[in-house]
Amino acid sequence: MDSEELIRQIMGEVMANLNQDNVAFDKLPAAAPSTTGAAHRVDKSSYPLGEKVPEQIKSASGRALSDFTFDKVKSGELTAKDFRIAPETLEMQAQVAESADRDALARNLRRAAELIQVPDEEVLDVYNALRPYRSTKAELYAIADGLETKYGCTINAAFIREAADVYEKRGRLKADA
Repeated sequence: MDSEELIRQIMGEVMANLNQDNVAFDKLPAAAPSTTGAAHRVDKSSYPLGEKVPEQIKSASGRALSDFTFDKVKSGELTAKDFRIAPETLEMQAQVAESADRDALARNLRRAAELIQVPDEEVLDVYNALRPYRSTKAELYAIADGLETKYGCTINAAFIREAADVYEKRGRLKADA
């Protein structure tokens, strides 16, 4: 098995595990197209993206899918930074999910796409702040404002504000000092 086949096999297994309810994308009815979009719209007929539209897939560092070979990994030409997914690839995955009526998955993929530019430490800080009883409503709103202002994460900011409102209703906020 050559390295390209190995990468395709691994990606296929990852995607199969993400789709644990075993719904075949090609057997689902088409959904209305999303109003959000990447330059190239895709749908469930483009799944798996790596096989159907490999020329559209790039890493966050700009590497084409065809650049990912075992030899380049072995030689050190590819670094861990090259393996980070691009927001555009996540958007294409969201479009596939949407066209398969998997709207919740599409929303999660779009939130992930926004967070790519946020440093890992900040993402972990947000995660910890969103745990019940860890933050006040004002603190969560400030986090949302910061993500929106600093990184343009409008979807995540709205999600955090919604979480703060729900936590308030359910009594899951940290008590004000």
